[in-house]
Amino acid sequence: MDKIFLRDLEIEAVIGIWEWERRITQKVSIDLEMAADARAAASADQIEGALNYRDVAKRLIDFVGGSQFELVESLAEAIARVIVVEFHVPWTRVSVAKPGAIEGSRTVGITIERTTEDFA
Repeated sequence: MDKIFLRDLEIEAVIGIWEWERRITQKVSIDLEMAADARAAASADQIEGALNYRDVAKRLIDFVGGSQFELVESLAEAIARVIVVEFHVPWTRVSVAKPGAIEGSRTVGITIERTTEDFA
């Protein structure tokens, strides 16, 4: 299995449980791994047949930027659904981090793995 990855995609979003967090945007950082069979695209050296990570990034920027989740867990689940369902990816690993959420820690977050069976 091949894996396409995207690291440190930073997006401003409304995220958090506290009232003051609901009035502002905060940066979230997203890491993705997505299963793909890259052999055909690689041998043809053409974008056709490839998982277009630019399209994935643009979709997530729009989706996350317009979202208003309370929990990073909920945001990660929603991102996984977008990747699996909209981009027909059989497996994904999604990490969502919220930098600066805990004093003394660079970042906190969650990593989940989902497959097509999770969204059937």
